[in-house]
Amino acid sequence: MTGSPRALMPDYLRLVALFGIVVVNVQFIAFSALGSFADPGGETLRDAITLWLVNGLALLKTYGLFSFMFGVGLGLLMRSAARRALPFGRLYRNRMIGLAFLGIAHGCLFFPGDILTIYAVTGSILYLFRDWPVRRLVRVGAALLVLQALIAPLLLLATPETPPDIVAMERAILTNGGFFEAVLFRSIGFAFIMPSFLVIQGTAALGWFCLGLAAVKSGMIDDATHPLWLRARRWCLGPGVVLGLVGAALSQWGSAEPGVALIIAAAPVATLGYLGLIAAFSRPPGPIMAQALTAGGSSLSIYLGQSIILSTIFAGYGLGQWGAVDRLSAVAIAVAVTAGLMGGLMIWRSRFALGPFEWLLRRFMFVMIRT
Repeated sequence: MTGSPRALMPDYLRLVALFGIVVVNVQFIAFSALGSFADPGGETLRDAITLWLVNGLALLKTYGLFSFMFGVGLGLLMRSAARRALPFGRLYRNRMIGLAFLGIAHGCLFFPGDILTIYAVTGSILYLFRDWPVRRLVRVGAALLVLQALIAPLLLLATPETPPDIVAMERAILTNGGFFEAVLFRSIGFAFIMPSFLVIQGTAALGWFCLGLAAVKSGMIDDATHPLWLRARRWCLGPGVVLGLVGAALSQWGSAEPGVALIIAAAPVATLGYLGLIAAFSRPPGPIMAQALTAGGSSLSIYLGQSIILSTIFAGYGLGQWGAVDRLSAVAIAVAVTAGLMGGLMIWRSRFALGPFEWLLRRFMFVMIRT
Protein backbone atom coordinates (compact mmCIF):
# COMPACT_ATOMS: atom_id res chain seq x y z
CA MET A 1 0.00 0.00 0.00
CA THR A 2 1.11 3.51 -0.70
CA GLY A 3 0.19 6.61 1.16
CA SER A 4 -1.08 8.50 -1.85
CA PRO A 5 -4.76 9.38 -2.26
CA ARG A 6 -4.59 7.72 -5.69
CA ALA A 7 -4.00 4.35 -4.07
CA LEU A 8 -6.24 4.80 -1.06
CA MET A 9 -9.67 6.00 -2.16
CA PRO A 10 -10.39 3.06 -4.52
CA ASP A 11 -9.39 0.62 -1.79
CA TYR A 12 -11.59 2.26 0.85
CA LEU A 13 -14.41 2.35 -1.69
CA ARG A 14 -14.14 -1.40 -2.35
CA LEU A 15 -14.10 -2.16 1.36
CA VAL A 16 -17.29 -0.19 2.07
CA ALA A 17 -19.07 -1.53 -1.01
CA LEU A 18 -18.31 -5.16 -0.13
CA PHE A 19 -19.93 -4.87 3.30
CA GLY A 20 -22.81 -2.84 1.90
CA ILE A 21 -23.70 -5.18 -0.91
CA VAL A 22 -23.76 -8.30 1.24
CA VAL A 23 -26.39 -6.92 3.64
CA VAL A 24 -28.62 -6.41 0.59
CA ASN A 25 -27.88 -9.73 -1.11
CA VAL A 26 -28.44 -11.80 2.03
CA GLN A 27 -32.08 -10.65 2.07
CA PHE A 28 -32.51 -12.63 -1.19
CA ILE A 29 -30.31 -15.57 -0.19
CA ALA A 30 -31.68 -16.24 3.30
CA PHE A 31 -35.32 -15.44 2.45
CA SER A 32 -37.65 -15.65 -0.51
CA ALA A 33 -36.48 -13.78 -3.60
CA LEU A 34 -39.86 -14.06 -5.33
CA GLY A 35 -41.75 -11.23 -3.65
CA SER A 36 -42.43 -7.89 -5.26
CA PHE A 37 -40.04 -5.01 -4.62
CA ALA A 38 -42.88 -3.22 -2.86
CA ASP A 39 -43.98 -6.11 -0.63
CA PRO A 40 -43.89 -5.33 3.09
CA GLY A 41 -41.15 -7.41 4.65
CA GLY A 42 -40.60 -8.96 8.01
CA GLU A 43 -42.88 -10.95 10.27
CA THR A 44 -41.79 -9.07 13.41
CA LEU A 45 -41.07 -5.45 14.24
CA ARG A 46 -37.33 -6.20 14.35
CA ASP A 47 -37.52 -7.78 10.91
CA ALA A 48 -39.41 -4.78 9.56
CA ILE A 49 -36.95 -2.27 11.01
CA THR A 50 -33.98 -4.25 9.69
CA LEU A 51 -35.45 -4.37 6.20
CA TRP A 52 -36.31 -0.67 6.40
CA LEU A 53 -32.71 0.21 7.22
CA VAL A 54 -31.32 -2.10 4.53
CA ASN A 55 -33.64 -0.67 1.87
CA GLY A 56 -33.20 2.90 3.01
CA LEU A 57 -29.44 2.92 3.51
CA ALA A 58 -28.00 0.20 1.26
CA LEU A 59 -30.38 -0.99 -1.46
CA LEU A 60 -29.22 0.33 -4.88
CA LYS A 61 -26.62 2.57 -3.17
CA THR A 62 -24.01 -0.16 -2.77
CA TYR A 63 -24.64 -1.27 -6.35
CA GLY A 64 -23.89 2.33 -7.29
CA LEU A 65 -20.61 2.24 -5.36
CA PHE A 66 -19.60 -1.01 -7.07
CA SER A 67 -20.55 0.34 -10.48
CA PHE A 68 -18.64 3.57 -9.91
CA MET A 69 -15.63 1.45 -8.98
CA PHE A 70 -16.00 -0.53 -12.22
CA GLY A 71 -15.69 2.68 -14.23
CA VAL A 72 -12.66 3.64 -12.15
CA GLY A 73 -11.23 0.20 -12.90
CA LEU A 74 -11.54 0.79 -16.64
CA GLY A 75 -9.65 4.06 -16.35
CA LEU A 76 -6.91 2.46 -14.25
CA LEU A 77 -6.69 -0.51 -16.64
CA MET A 78 -6.24 1.92 -19.53
CA ARG A 79 -3.39 3.59 -17.66
CA SER A 80 -1.74 0.26 -16.88
CA ALA A 81 -2.08 -1.05 -20.43
CA ALA A 82 -0.57 2.14 -21.84
CA ARG A 83 2.30 2.05 -19.35
CA ARG A 84 3.09 -1.61 -20.15
CA ALA A 85 2.41 -1.30 -23.90
CA LEU A 86 -0.31 -3.99 -23.76
CA PRO A 87 -3.12 -4.35 -26.36
CA PHE A 88 -5.88 -2.72 -24.32
CA GLY A 89 -8.73 -3.61 -26.66
CA ARG A 90 -8.08 -7.35 -26.55
CA LEU A 91 -7.29 -7.22 -22.84
CA TYR A 92 -10.58 -5.53 -22.05
CA ARG A 93 -12.55 -7.80 -24.40
CA ASN A 94 -11.17 -10.86 -22.64
CA ARG A 95 -11.95 -9.35 -19.25
CA MET A 96 -15.61 -8.88 -20.22
CA ILE A 97 -15.84 -12.42 -21.58
CA GLY A 98 -14.30 -13.77 -18.39
CA LEU A 99 -16.71 -11.73 -16.24
CA ALA A 100 -19.64 -13.05 -18.28
CA PHE A 101 -18.57 -16.67 -17.71
CA LEU A 102 -18.09 -16.08 -13.98
CA GLY A 103 -21.38 -14.18 -13.76
CA ILE A 104 -23.43 -16.89 -15.48
CA ALA A 105 -21.86 -19.58 -13.28
CA HIS A 106 -22.48 -17.45 -10.18
CA GLY A 107 -26.09 -16.72 -11.13
CA CYS A 108 -26.96 -20.33 -11.91
CA LEU A 109 -25.06 -22.03 -9.09
CA PHE A 110 -25.36 -19.69 -6.13
CA PHE A 111 -27.21 -16.38 -6.52
CA PRO A 112 -29.60 -15.43 -9.37
CA GLY A 113 -29.18 -11.73 -8.50
CA ASP A 114 -25.66 -11.73 -9.96
CA ILE A 115 -24.24 -8.38 -11.11
CA LEU A 116 -21.19 -9.65 -13.00
CA THR A 117 -23.23 -10.60 -16.07
CA ILE A 118 -24.78 -7.14 -16.11
CA TYR A 119 -21.32 -5.60 -15.80
CA ALA A 120 -19.98 -7.71 -18.66
CA VAL A 121 -22.77 -6.53 -20.98
CA THR A 122 -22.86 -2.86 -19.98
CA GLY A 123 -19.08 -2.79 -19.57
CA SER A 124 -18.79 -3.74 -23.23
CA ILE A 125 -20.84 -0.65 -24.07
CA LEU A 126 -18.61 1.46 -21.83
CA TYR A 127 -15.63 0.51 -24.00
CA LEU A 128 -17.17 2.60 -26.78
CA PHE A 129 -17.05 5.65 -24.46
CA ARG A 130 -13.44 5.21 -23.34
CA ASP A 131 -12.08 8.17 -25.30
CA TRP A 132 -14.88 10.59 -24.43
CA PRO A 133 -13.95 13.78 -22.59
CA VAL A 134 -14.87 14.18 -18.95
CA ARG A 135 -17.75 16.57 -19.56
CA ARG A 136 -19.51 14.21 -21.95
CA LEU A 137 -19.02 11.23 -19.62
CA VAL A 138 -20.57 13.18 -16.75
CA ARG A 139 -23.53 14.35 -18.82
CA VAL A 140 -24.29 10.88 -20.21
CA GLY A 141 -23.76 9.27 -16.80
CA ALA A 142 -26.16 11.67 -15.11
CA ALA A 143 -28.73 11.24 -17.90
CA LEU A 144 -28.63 7.45 -17.51
CA LEU A 145 -29.20 7.72 -13.75
CA VAL A 146 -32.20 9.98 -14.37
CA LEU A 147 -33.49 7.54 -17.00
CA GLN A 148 -33.29 4.66 -14.52
CA ALA A 149 -35.21 6.69 -11.94
CA LEU A 150 -37.99 7.14 -14.51
CA ILE A 151 -38.27 3.61 -15.91
CA ALA A 152 -37.33 1.37 -12.97
CA PRO A 153 -40.41 2.09 -10.77
CA LEU A 154 -42.72 1.35 -13.68
CA LEU A 155 -41.04 -1.95 -14.46
CA LEU A 156 -40.71 -3.05 -10.83
CA LEU A 157 -44.27 -2.22 -9.86
CA ALA A 158 -45.60 -3.83 -13.02
CA THR A 159 -44.04 -7.18 -12.10
CA PRO A 160 -46.90 -9.69 -11.71
CA GLU A 161 -47.41 -11.44 -8.40
CA THR A 162 -45.64 -14.78 -8.18
CA PRO A 163 -48.10 -17.73 -8.18
CA PRO A 164 -48.38 -19.43 -4.78
CA ASP A 165 -47.25 -22.79 -6.17
CA ILE A 166 -43.94 -21.24 -7.32
CA VAL A 167 -43.42 -19.71 -3.88
CA ALA A 168 -44.13 -23.10 -2.31
CA MET A 169 -41.69 -24.75 -4.72
CA GLU A 170 -38.98 -22.24 -3.77
CA ARG A 171 -39.45 -22.99 -0.08
CA ALA A 172 -39.44 -26.75 -0.62
CA ILE A 173 -36.29 -26.71 -2.75
CA LEU A 174 -34.30 -24.27 -0.64
CA THR A 175 -35.21 -25.89 2.68
CA ASN A 176 -35.19 -29.60 1.78
CA GLY A 177 -33.84 -29.94 -1.74
CA GLY A 178 -30.40 -31.06 -2.86
CA PHE A 179 -27.72 -29.01 -4.54
CA PHE A 180 -28.73 -29.90 -8.11
CA GLU A 181 -32.39 -29.09 -7.45
CA ALA A 182 -31.34 -25.70 -6.07
CA VAL A 183 -29.10 -25.09 -9.09
CA LEU A 184 -31.93 -25.88 -11.48
CA PHE A 185 -34.29 -23.54 -9.63
CA ARG A 186 -31.67 -20.76 -9.51
CA SER A 187 -30.81 -21.22 -13.19
CA ILE A 188 -34.44 -20.78 -14.21
CA GLY A 189 -34.74 -17.72 -11.95
CA PHE A 190 -31.50 -16.27 -13.33
CA ALA A 191 -32.68 -16.67 -16.93
CA PHE A 192 -36.07 -15.18 -16.06
CA ILE A 193 -34.90 -12.06 -14.21
CA MET A 194 -31.75 -11.20 -16.14
CA PRO A 195 -33.47 -9.40 -19.08
CA SER A 196 -35.33 -7.01 -16.76
CA PHE A 197 -32.23 -6.59 -14.56
CA LEU A 198 -30.22 -5.60 -17.63
CA VAL A 199 -32.68 -2.77 -18.20
CA ILE A 200 -33.26 -1.73 -14.58
CA GLN A 201 -29.81 -2.19 -13.08
CA GLY A 202 -27.83 -2.02 -16.30
CA THR A 203 -29.00 1.51 -17.08
CA ALA A 204 -27.80 2.82 -13.72
CA ALA A 205 -24.65 0.69 -13.84
CA LEU A 206 -23.62 2.23 -17.15
CA GLY A 207 -24.29 5.69 -15.74
CA TRP A 208 -22.03 5.03 -12.76
CA PHE A 209 -19.42 3.49 -15.07
CA CYS A 210 -19.29 6.78 -16.96
CA LEU A 211 -18.93 8.78 -13.75
CA GLY A 212 -16.20 6.47 -12.46
CA LEU A 213 -14.23 6.77 -15.69
CA ALA A 214 -14.68 10.53 -15.56
CA ALA A 215 -13.28 10.54 -12.01
CA VAL A 216 -10.10 8.89 -13.30
CA LYS A 217 -9.76 11.15 -16.32
CA SER A 218 -10.31 14.30 -14.27
CA GLY A 219 -7.89 13.21 -11.56
CA MET A 220 -10.57 13.25 -8.83
CA ILE A 221 -9.95 9.62 -7.91
CA ASP A 222 -6.29 10.51 -7.29
CA ASP A 223 -7.20 13.32 -4.88
CA ALA A 224 -9.41 12.47 -1.92
CA THR A 225 -9.34 16.15 -0.91
CA HIS A 226 -10.81 17.36 -4.21
CA PRO A 227 -13.48 20.03 -3.50
CA LEU A 228 -16.15 18.09 -5.40
CA TRP A 229 -15.92 15.28 -2.84
CA LEU A 230 -16.57 17.83 -0.12
CA ARG A 231 -19.58 19.17 -2.02
CA ALA A 232 -20.92 15.64 -2.52
CA ARG A 233 -20.60 14.99 1.19
CA ARG A 234 -22.14 18.31 2.18
CA TRP A 235 -25.02 18.49 -0.28
CA CYS A 236 -25.89 14.86 -1.06
CA LEU A 237 -25.23 12.71 2.01
CA GLY A 238 -27.95 14.06 4.33
CA PRO A 239 -30.72 14.48 1.75
CA GLY A 240 -29.92 11.15 0.09
CA VAL A 241 -30.05 9.21 3.35
CA VAL A 242 -33.22 10.93 4.59
CA LEU A 243 -35.07 10.49 1.29
CA GLY A 244 -33.99 6.86 1.05
CA LEU A 245 -35.28 6.12 4.54
CA VAL A 246 -38.54 7.94 3.86
CA GLY A 247 -38.99 6.00 0.62
CA ALA A 248 -38.29 2.71 2.38
CA ALA A 249 -40.80 3.57 5.11
CA LEU A 250 -43.46 4.45 2.54
CA SER A 251 -42.90 1.25 0.57
CA GLN A 252 -43.26 -0.90 3.70
CA TRP A 253 -45.86 0.89 5.78
CA GLY A 254 -47.53 3.35 3.44
CA SER A 255 -48.13 3.73 -0.28
CA ALA A 256 -45.85 1.40 -2.24
CA GLU A 257 -45.71 3.32 -5.53
CA PRO A 258 -44.28 6.63 -4.28
CA GLY A 259 -42.10 4.75 -1.81
CA VAL A 260 -40.42 2.66 -4.50
CA ALA A 261 -40.04 5.71 -6.75
CA LEU A 262 -38.43 7.67 -3.90
CA ILE A 263 -35.98 4.86 -3.03
CA ILE A 264 -34.82 4.71 -6.65
CA ALA A 265 -34.64 8.48 -7.10
CA ALA A 266 -32.75 8.98 -3.83
CA ALA A 267 -30.20 6.22 -4.51
CA PRO A 268 -27.85 8.25 -6.77
CA VAL A 269 -27.97 11.20 -4.37
CA ALA A 270 -27.09 8.99 -1.40
CA THR A 271 -24.38 7.23 -3.40
CA LEU A 272 -22.72 10.54 -4.22
CA GLY A 273 -22.88 11.42 -0.53
CA TYR A 274 -21.30 8.08 0.37
CA LEU A 275 -18.51 8.71 -2.15
CA GLY A 276 -17.83 12.06 -0.52
CA LEU A 277 -17.81 10.43 2.91
CA ILE A 278 -15.43 7.69 1.76
CA ALA A 279 -13.10 10.36 0.37
CA ALA A 280 -13.10 12.05 3.78
CA PHE A 281 -11.64 9.04 5.56
CA SER A 282 -9.34 7.88 2.73
CA ARG A 283 -6.24 8.58 4.77
CA PRO A 284 -3.04 6.57 5.29
CA PRO A 285 -4.09 3.52 7.35
CA GLY A 286 -2.44 1.71 10.20
CA PRO A 287 -0.93 -1.76 9.71
CA ILE A 288 -4.14 -3.75 10.27
CA MET A 289 -6.29 -1.48 8.10
CA ALA A 290 -3.61 -1.57 5.41
CA GLN A 291 -3.94 -5.36 5.28
CA ALA A 292 -7.74 -5.07 5.21
CA LEU A 293 -7.56 -2.65 2.30
CA THR A 294 -5.24 -5.00 0.44
CA ALA A 295 -7.65 -7.88 1.03
CA GLY A 296 -10.54 -5.66 -0.11
CA GLY A 297 -8.70 -5.21 -3.39
CA SER A 298 -9.67 -8.82 -4.12
CA SER A 299 -13.29 -7.70 -4.39
CA LEU A 300 -14.21 -10.29 -7.04
CA SER A 301 -13.10 -13.16 -4.78
CA ILE A 302 -14.95 -11.69 -1.80
CA TYR A 303 -18.14 -10.99 -3.78
CA LEU A 304 -18.26 -14.54 -5.15
CA GLY A 305 -17.16 -16.00 -1.82
CA GLN A 306 -20.04 -14.26 -0.07
CA SER A 307 -22.60 -15.98 -2.28
CA ILE A 308 -20.90 -19.38 -2.16
CA ILE A 309 -20.69 -19.43 1.63
CA LEU A 310 -24.05 -17.78 2.38
CA SER A 311 -25.97 -19.99 -0.06
CA THR A 312 -24.39 -23.02 1.64
CA ILE A 313 -25.33 -21.72 5.10
CA PHE A 314 -28.95 -21.06 4.21
CA ALA A 315 -29.86 -23.71 1.61
CA GLY A 316 -31.17 -27.13 2.55
CA TYR A 317 -28.15 -28.92 1.07
CA GLY A 318 -25.95 -26.98 3.52
CA LEU A 319 -26.85 -25.86 7.03
CA GLY A 320 -30.54 -25.43 6.19
CA GLN A 321 -31.08 -21.98 7.68
CA TRP A 322 -33.23 -20.62 4.84
CA GLY A 323 -36.10 -18.68 6.42
CA ALA A 324 -35.12 -20.02 9.85
CA VAL A 325 -33.44 -16.89 11.23
CA ASP A 326 -34.67 -13.32 11.54
CA ARG A 327 -33.41 -10.63 9.18
CA LEU A 328 -31.11 -8.97 11.69
CA SER A 329 -29.42 -12.31 12.37
CA ALA A 330 -29.05 -12.86 8.62
CA VAL A 331 -27.35 -9.47 8.32
CA ALA A 332 -25.03 -10.34 11.20
CA ILE A 333 -24.15 -13.66 9.53
CA ALA A 334 -23.49 -11.91 6.22
CA VAL A 335 -21.21 -9.34 7.85
CA ALA A 336 -19.37 -12.08 9.77
CA VAL A 337 -18.87 -14.10 6.58
CA THR A 338 -17.47 -11.04 4.82
CA ALA A 339 -15.14 -10.31 7.72
CA GLY A 340 -14.00 -13.93 7.64
CA LEU A 341 -13.31 -13.73 3.91
CA MET A 342 -11.34 -10.53 4.53
CA GLY A 343 -9.27 -12.31 7.16
CA GLY A 344 -8.64 -15.26 4.88
CA LEU A 345 -7.59 -12.99 2.04
CA MET A 346 -5.25 -11.07 4.32
CA ILE A 347 -3.36 -14.33 4.76
CA TRP A 348 -3.70 -15.23 1.08
CA ARG A 349 -2.50 -11.83 -0.14
CA SER A 350 0.53 -11.99 2.15
CA ARG A 351 1.76 -14.82 -0.11
CA PHE A 352 0.07 -14.17 -3.46
CA ALA A 353 -0.32 -11.01 -5.52
CA LEU A 354 -3.96 -11.69 -6.49
CA GLY A 355 -7.06 -13.21 -4.97
CA PRO A 356 -8.07 -16.63 -6.38
CA PHE A 357 -10.82 -15.40 -8.70
CA GLU A 358 -8.75 -12.35 -9.73
CA TRP A 359 -5.96 -14.76 -10.64
CA LEU A 360 -8.40 -16.89 -12.67
CA LEU A 361 -9.71 -13.85 -14.52
CA ARG A 362 -6.18 -12.53 -15.14
CA ARG A 363 -5.07 -15.90 -16.51
CA PHE A 364 -8.02 -15.98 -18.86
CA MET A 365 -7.31 -12.46 -20.08
CA PHE A 366 -3.67 -13.08 -20.90
CA VAL A 367 -4.05 -16.64 -22.24
CA MET A 368 -6.71 -15.41 -24.66
CA ILE A 369 -4.40 -12.61 -25.81
CA ARG A 370 -1.69 -15.11 -26.74
CA THR A 371 -4.03 -17.43 -28.65
